[in-house]
Amino acid sequence: MAKIVPLFSSSKGNSYYIQGNSSAILVDAGRNLKQLELAMSVNNIRMSDVGAIFVTHEHSDHISALKVLLKRYDIPLYASRGTLEYLINNDKVPVRARLNVIEDVVEANGFEIHRVETSHDAAEPCGYSITTPDGRRLSIVTDTGYLTKDARTAISRSHLAVIESNHDIDMLREGMYPYILKKRILSDSGHLSNAACDEALPDFVGAGLTRIILGHLSEENNTPHLALSGAIDALSQAGMALDSDYIIDVAPVATDGKSMFF
Repeated sequence: MAKIVPLFSSSKGNSYYIQGNSSAILVDAGRNLKQLELAMSVNNIRMSDVGAIFVTHEHSDHISALKVLLKRYDIPLYASRGTLEYLINNDKVPVRARLNVIEDVVEANGFEIHRVETSHDAAEPCGYSITTPDGRRLSIVTDTGYLTKDARTAISRSHLAVIESNHDIDMLREGMYPYILKKRILSDSGHLSNAACDEALPDFVGAGLTRIILGHLSEENNTPHLALSGAIDALSQAGMALDSDYIIDVAPVATDGKSMFF
């Protein structure tokens, strides 16, 4: 059985540890190395267990630890060509780091990882659909203004998915953010709202998704209660029962010591 450990999830930092059998990979490293290692320690895992790191895009809340991490640990890094070019050109990775472009699919540390198209204001952002060594599938799709066809297909084929549920639209519109930032978040290259996430969930569960983690919640424009209650209501209205047809949780801002098996 495989498991995912959400280490961090918010605009302050994002990182997910995925384990299958005796191997593991990391998706994003958006806090400093000391914070990442502490979060791992809380969960009885170690950076030395990580066989590969996959980065979704170059925003600081996804890459903050990379340069120091890759200097200390000889771990290969995978990302899109556009993301890697940004990291290299902006001194975000060591000169001798083991950098790898993921065009479509790669095998790393016993995992099969497919790149998933997302829509975000970054160089060449993506999500990932991951098959573990024991054949379990999960998808991580956050930081996207809408769910692309590619993302919808990947999630529908997964046993577990981390799906962005970033903001409540009314909270965002009525909040203190400047207009230009609100416009960015609400755009097709911004972040997925609770409502957009909720609309898609019944199709995903109907297709066989049984474990859901709501990710990248805004601390200013959302609450875990709002995100969870909206998702559960949408699935209930579609005739799908919590803890029977699916289980759901919110990825914590910082690790709460919980993992989800799939």
